[in-house]
Amino acid sequence: MTTSATTPATGTVTGLMRDIAGIGTDRHRGGYTRPVFSHAETELRGWFIEQAGRRGLDVTTDTNGILWAWWDTATGVRKDAVVTGSHLDSVPGGGEYDGPLGVASALAAVDILKSRGVRPRRPLAIAVFPEEEGSRFGVACLGSRLLTGALDPDKARNLRDADGNTYADVAAANGQDPRFIGPDRKALQQIGVFVELHVEQGRGLADLGRPVAVGSSILGHGRWKLSVHGQGNHAGTTLMQDRKDPMIAAAKIMLGIRDTARNYRDARATVGRLQPVPGGTNVIASRVDLWIDLRHPRDEVTAALVESIHLNAQVIAAEEGCTVSFGTESLSPTVHFDTGLRDELQALLPGAPVLDTGAGHDAGVLAGHLPTAMLFVRNPTGISHSPEELVEDHDAEAGAGALADVLAGLLGEARVIG
Repeated sequence: MTTSATTPATGTVTGLMRDIAGIGTDRHRGGYTRPVFSHAETELRGWFIEQAGRRGLDVTTDTNGILWAWWDTATGVRKDAVVTGSHLDSVPGGGEYDGPLGVASALAAVDILKSRGVRPRRPLAIAVFPEEEGSRFGVACLGSRLLTGALDPDKARNLRDADGNTYADVAAANGQDPRFIGPDRKALQQIGVFVELHVEQGRGLADLGRPVAVGSSILGHGRWKLSVHGQGNHAGTTLMQDRKDPMIAAAKIMLGIRDTARNYRDARATVGRLQPVPGGTNVIASRVDLWIDLRHPRDEVTAALVESIHLNAQVIAAEEGCTVSFGTESLSPTVHFDTGLRDELQALLPGAPVLDTGAGHDAGVLAGHLPTAMLFVRNPTGISHSPEELVEDHDAEAGAGALADVLAGLLGEARVIG
C-alpha cells in the first residue's frame, strides 16, 4: 500500500516505543508474543505505516511482505539508497526492544535529520522485514532470505506453523499473494547500503560503559530439527522393560548436545523447543521432535558439531530401541560486515567500540549482496529474548542520535561504498 499523508511528525524513540507497548503482550509467558501474520504483528505494521506517512514517507509493501518507507530526493529516482530498519515480530514471550527499537529509532532518526534541515542527496528508506525471528514458520530472517534468494520460494510456501497451517495459506489470508514471493533483484539494486540498529543481545556495552557500538560480525548459526521415533503405548499397561520411549532418548540426546558443545570453544548449542507426539500425560509418545540452535564463529566447527550431535543421537536412540531423523531448517555462515562501511561508521561515531554478536539479523542475510553494517544499543541486563531485556531511555535516544549521524554522513554524497 502507499500513503501520501504529510502531517508533520516528530517523536522520541521512547515515545514511539510507548505507543506500541501494549501491543502483543503475553499474559502467560510475560513479555511479548508477536509472530508474523498475527493480530499483534499486523497492528504493529499498521502503526509503522501510519507513522511513516505522517513523516511524508512513501510506503510500499513488496511481494515478500517487506515494508519500505521512502524519503525520496528531488529526482524521485530510487537508486543507491541508504536503507535502515529492522523487524517487528518477536519470539514467544520476547523482550520489548528486539526489532521494534530499530524501527522506532529509524523513524526518530528521520525526525532528527529533518530538524537539522537535511536534504538527502541519496534516497533514504526504512525497511521492516517480516518473520525475522522465525518463531512461526521456523526459518529466521524469512523476508530477507526470500528477497535475496537465500530461501527457495517453494520451500517457503510449504513451511508449516505449529497448527499445521502453511505459509502460503496464512500469507494469502493476510492479503499477500504467495505466488509472487522470491528473489527481487530490482529491490536489491535500489539499495546502496543497509544499516540496522538493534538492541545488543549481550553485555558487551554494559561492561564497557558505552551506549552505542558498531557491529563487526555475526556468528555462524543454524537450526536443525531432530525427531526421535519410538513406539507409542499405554502409560499404565506397558512394562518399563518393554518400552521404546522416544522421550527418554530425547532427554539423553539433549544432555549429549550440551556436553558436545562444551567440547568446542565458543560453541553455543540450545534446545529451546521440544514437542512430544501425541503429547498426552498418560501416553508413551510415539515421536518426539526437538529443535536445535547451533552457533560458532567458524563454519567448519559448526559442521563438525552438527555431525557429532547427529551421530551421538543415533547411538542413544538405538540404545532405547528408537530411531532418529535429522534435517537442516536454516543455516547462515559467519558474516563479517563490510569493512569500508564499518570504518566509515567508526569515523562518524568517534570512540564507539566495535563488537561482534552471536545473534542473527537481516543485515547478515543482506551482507552477501550489498554493504551492510549494524549499530548496537546498550542493554544493561545483557538479557534478550526474554521479558528482562532492557534499554534505558537515555541510551535509546543516544542510539537514535547515532543512527541519525550515520545516515546524515552516508546521505552526504551519492556513491556506492564497496
